[in-house]
Amino acid sequence: MKKPLNIPKFKNEDEEFKFWSNLDLSEYFEPSDAVSVSFPNLKPTSQPISLRLPNMLLDKIKEVANREGVPYQSKIKTELGRVFLGVA
Repeated sequence: MKKPLNIPKFKNEDEEFKFWSNLDLSEYFEPSDAVSVSFPNLKPTSQPISLRLPNMLLDKIKEVANREGVPYQSKIKTELGRVFLGVA
């Protein structure tokens, strides 16, 4: 495989954006250069949903959440995560 090209120095973000927007990255990087990254402080995206629950169930959820001192919607998210994802 050919040697990757050198990456130029940029004066500002706009110049860098234009440069990276119009080229093939494989000319500048080898697949073996890739490294695994993690973003521990990045919050996962969430999506609002509409969920109909029987009043009796919702009242019980609110009661338990109130007893634990947490908002009931947070309690629902926590319990769903625990049941379906094994998250404590």
